[in-house]
Amino acid sequence: MATIFQKIISREIPAEIIFEDDTCISIKDIEPQAPFHALIIPKKLIARVGEVDDEDEQILGHLLLTAKKIAQEQNLDQGFRIVINNGSDGGETVPHLHVHLLGGRKLTWPPG
Repeated sequence: MATIFQKIISREIPAEIIFEDDTCISIKDIEPQAPFHALIIPKKLIARVGEVDDEDEQILGHLLLTAKKIAQEQNLDQGFRIVINNGSDGGETVPHLHVHLLGGRKLTWPPG
């Protein structure tokens, strides 16, 4: 069964797309936790960061570089946060690796 992110990538489900290339897609989060909250999702289905293989190294690096580019485009010059949830105790709700990019306000610590 396809994840919600696979359905967004295949355009079965609409989403507000911020960025897309051959490796990933970035969409606005439907439940934002900051003034700017985007998800950066690899097009290759990787369930979670705890299950990546050595062959996924380039994809993982690409996700972080994409986060940097989007942060620059969104003028998050004062700072931003990148979050990757892993497993149910880590807050993972969709079994498809994705990077949260949050910014637009001072973010507190600890996060939750």
